[in-house]
Amino acid sequence: MNELTSTQAFWLGHLFHASSRQLALGEYAKEQRLALTELLAWEQRLRVQAIAVPPRHRPMRFVAVKVAP
Repeated sequence: MNELTSTQAFWLGHLFHASSRQLALGEYAKEQRLALTELLAWEQRLRVQAIAVPPRHRPMRFVAVKVAP
């Protein structure tokens, strides 16, 4: 694999940081004052370039609930 460009490293670093902190990309982008669309575009671009991208943190949308009789 070739070395990453500084731009690739910048965006990949953000993706790894969001993943390691277990933040959804939207939340992370807002916190870091990044454009979510640009972060998502770079995530896809890096994948297309066969660069390993960390898994996204996807918070649970539904929670199991027990109902008492």
